[in-house]
Amino acid sequence: MKERRFTWKAMLIASLFSLVTALLTASSTQSNAEASDGKESKPALLAEGRPQSFSGLVKALKPAVVNISTTQVIKQRGFRGMPGQPGHEFDQFRDFFGDDFFDRFFGDMPQKDLKRKSLGSGFIISKDGYILTNTHVIDNATEIKVSLSDEKVYEGEVIGRDPKTDIALIKIKANGDLPIVSLGNSDELEVGDWVLAIGNPFGLDQTVTAGIVSAKGRVVGAGPYDNFIQTDASINPGNSGGPLFNTKGEVVGINTMIFSPSGGNIGIGFAIPVNMAKEILAQLREKGKVTRGWLGVMIQHVTPELAESFGLAKEKGALVSDIVKDSPADAAGLKRGDIVLRYDGKDVDKMNDLSRLVGMTPVGKEVELLVLRESKEIKVKVKIGEMKEEKAAAEKVEKDLGMDLQEITPEIAKYFSLEDTTGLIVTDVEADSAAGNAGIAKGDIIKEVNKVPVKNLSDYKSALKGIKGNTVLLLVKRGESTLFVTLKIK
Repeated sequence: MKERRFTWKAMLIASLFSLVTALLTASSTQSNAEASDGKESKPALLAEGRPQSFSGLVKALKPAVVNISTTQVIKQRGFRGMPGQPGHEFDQFRDFFGDDFFDRFFGDMPQKDLKRKSLGSGFIISKDGYILTNTHVIDNATEIKVSLSDEKVYEGEVIGRDPKTDIALIKIKANGDLPIVSLGNSDELEVGDWVLAIGNPFGLDQTVTAGIVSAKGRVVGAGPYDNFIQTDASINPGNSGGPLFNTKGEVVGINTMIFSPSGGNIGIGFAIPVNMAKEILAQLREKGKVTRGWLGVMIQHVTPELAESFGLAKEKGALVSDIVKDSPADAAGLKRGDIVLRYDGKDVDKMNDLSRLVGMTPVGKEVELLVLRESKEIKVKVKIGEMKEEKAAAEKVEKDLGMDLQEITPEIAKYFSLEDTTGLIVTDVEADSAAGNAGIAKGDIIKEVNKVPVKNLSDYKSALKGIKGNTVLLLVKRGESTLFVTLKIK
């Protein structure tokens, strides 16, 4: 009797097991059928966009990625030398006592022209030879060589450059049938998307790395229009100016910099969104520079404390801390204390968003701003003006010392965090010039010329006219320090 009961139970368990197995099999078959009909299951969605190999993509894209080699000529004083070379033994004394001390006792030492070479990357965007890269790759270059994947080498010509975004356009003279890449839409990128970087790190031609988008909209303090794509695809020195591709083979970014204590890749690389390049490409090609929109406001971040005091639920927007007189913002009636929440239909989540959006706006366009004023949202219409670029406003004087100077405007004072706004700020220095050889650098403030105070360009010109001989004595403020610098005019 017990044996019969056991058999009956065993049969029941076996039947139930068969039923469950059949149901599972049917479910699996149905899932496979749905997948084959285009209705993907959850595991299929997880695998979407991740190819088993990037080889096909790489073969198609590599021919349009180029190696950019530049040469810069640097003037070096006598006694300087590489370790083991004649003159190097004097360097420690010159470093300790300074160039002026050596010149006083030994006279003017002969200068040697040193050629410094650097490497970068770029990518071809038109069959007739236009190439996008970084401004810092080609800056101050006396010679540009562009090498293609087929080992052909061309002379490169700078067509346009935009230091504020670190984007440059160069051109080579080819046969008009070059391999090109397609420019994608960087706004469509999502964190977690696969990306591919091709470039020439450390001079190793046509190196390919893959990774994902780690973050978007990164602000790293590189400039007023920071909006970087962060990726863990390996990017190293030499990758600068090279393309960052999506899995469709479209360029979505221009590899620009890395964050690394050691100088090597640690998985934190940054790329300029390609949409930013697309917005200024026509200007670079036609004018060689970028003309930007200007609002005329000083702005600051909205901290949690400021958000609470202004009645905001969370910290967002750009807080107007001051208005430039006779600016578009002044004419439109913007006020100190306004918080800009939207600009021309686009959200302003952070202070940098407003700077970037205004800069990319065509001069003369009327835009609508959504502003929080005294806890109420109002709409303000503004006609955008033209930003006066530092370079355009700078002047070289009769005695060419090899530096460009700019009167310190409220915008410049805000940008460089200057408390003392008297004097002239140095906006550019030529490498082989009196200023360059004396060690004058961008950001220095000229306070006096031959002991005559200068407050504007007119004062500076007048002071230079009174100079006799070939020496100019400048009083320079650099950071928190003030020092005298002697310039020798050729």
